[in-house]
Amino acid sequence: MFAYLTKRLLLMIPLIFGITLITFIVIHLPPGSPVEVQTEMSLKASAQAKENLKKFYGLDKPLHIQYIDWLKRIVTLDFGKSMVDGRKVWDKILETIPVTLIIESLSLILIFIIAIPLGVYSATRQYSLFDKVSTVGVFIGFSMPEFWLALLLMILFGVQLGWLPISGIQSIDISEMNSIERVLDWIKHLILPVGITALGGLASLSRYSRSSMLEVIRQDYIKTAYAKGLKERDVVYKHALKNALLPIITILGLSLPGLIGGSVIFEQIFSIPGMGRLFFSSVMARDYPTIMGILTIGAILTLIGNLVADISYALVDPRIRFQK
Repeated sequence: MFAYLTKRLLLMIPLIFGITLITFIVIHLPPGSPVEVQTEMSLKASAQAKENLKKFYGLDKPLHIQYIDWLKRIVTLDFGKSMVDGRKVWDKILETIPVTLIIESLSLILIFIIAIPLGVYSATRQYSLFDKVSTVGVFIGFSMPEFWLALLLMILFGVQLGWLPISGIQSIDISEMNSIERVLDWIKHLILPVGITALGGLASLSRYSRSSMLEVIRQDYIKTAYAKGLKERDVVYKHALKNALLPIITILGLSLPGLIGGSVIFEQIFSIPGMGRLFFSSVMARDYPTIMGILTIGAILTLIGNLVADISYALVDPRIRFQK
């Protein structure tokens, strides 16, 4: 196992290099540059001033030289400075990470708490009324645009009923609240973003759980367990579920990048100061260092997620661990 982990970790180095190289090229392809974005509203910006800005940001150098300079900084974990406000990219990322982590972690927990039991119960009660109703609900969840649903819920619960806030993560007068009121205020602000973010994952994971469980409960050893007189609860949760978790573990591993990347659309809709909103504003401003910083973190987490999924396979199924 140690040799396998070492090999995978070493293979991550060229993969990260290739991902960052492609990403660096792609973000420079769209028309427009940070200099043009910053000077388009200024009629007094001369051509010389624009050239000075290009030299200041290093944009006058060939693209491969810019990438090499960026790569030298990354080796020392320096993402550079933002072209928007001159702040360190790492500081801006650290400010937005906690908010995104909270929202995405709560969404992920909500998804797994609801989706796995829902899928398992649907599989063990195949073609029942519950299974049919849940299937229809899942297809609705798949097909419904989440940003559209978010706007509808904002109008219903925020504007018409006034039950929930529709923007930010805390109220303006939070400094005047006591501890309990602050916690309740944060919960109210998180209900809509967390619920909407979890909707798509809930629909997909419940279907994965159902199909995986259906495949497992048709195996001979499950029929043997039933023939021995074991209770259905013991057969499903002690024998079948463990083997049905393998495809679910893959989804869990690939969900790690979302914990940092966040939801660009939802954070914009709900005006949440997280990683998604930072990424969106950076793209609009052509803030190359910030864009590369966020995408690099996402790439690393994606590779780590794949590795975690493979390790989890070995923990769930000893046969896979033996083969490695």
